[in-house]
Amino acid sequence: MLHQKRLSSPKTLKIPKKVKKWVVKTSPGPHNKEAIPLLVIVRDYLQLADTAREARRIISSGEILVDGIVRKDYKFPVGLFDVISIPKIDASYRIVFDSKGRYIPIEISDDDLKLYKITGKTTLKGGIVQLNLFDGTNLIGSNDYKTKDSILVKIPEKNIIDHLRFEEGALVMVIGGTHAGEIGRIKEYKIVRTSSPNLVTIETVDEGIESERKEYTTIEDYVFVIGKKGESKPVIQLGV
Repeated sequence: MLHQKRLSSPKTLKIPKKVKKWVVKTSPGPHNKEAIPLLVIVRDYLQLADTAREARRIISSGEILVDGIVRKDYKFPVGLFDVISIPKIDASYRIVFDSKGRYIPIEISDDDLKLYKITGKTTLKGGIVQLNLFDGTNLIGSNDYKTKDSILVKIPEKNIIDHLRFEEGALVMVIGGTHAGEIGRIKEYKIVRTSSPNLVTIETVDEGIESERKEYTTIEDYVFVIGKKGESKPVIQLGV
């Protein structure tokens, strides 16, 4: 199926739902079902084309890079923290959340960096440790990296250049639920001794009166480390 109904499209897709009936469906690839087709990025988000035909022509000509790699499939799935580069106009964008938990592109200058969350590890032949990352990417690492940690990677080479640990005090972004897109610090991590998911208490990082700071609890799967303990800013540009 090449298309899906706009009304049933992912909530992360920031497009009019009732203007037209159909929208392009993503190809199999990185990220989950909430990813955005590259055509929608080019036409609707960046407004580099007026029609789907124009957008497909731009993409098929090799003018659009995702994470430093030319992508010619107009249905290629684009998701959180992906870097979209257009060398022809010397512009790069990173996909982040808006205040309503929808994906939007922000213009950036650090287009050679991408942040990944480690969602699992696999031991390969010879004891080699493979890191399984949140968008489906796999990288060779070591046991120094733990599940739920994040790694800062140089793209497109995919060389690991920094390690961000999942720990109390770490700067994090919530990537799911009602608080999607919000940034705060881990105040407490609670391991639940049942089949229910483990819980993380997040404290907002707004400066000001201590009593005005807020806390909320979410599940660990929704927590993405974006900065080290003690640091005030994310390690990548997020428009905040």
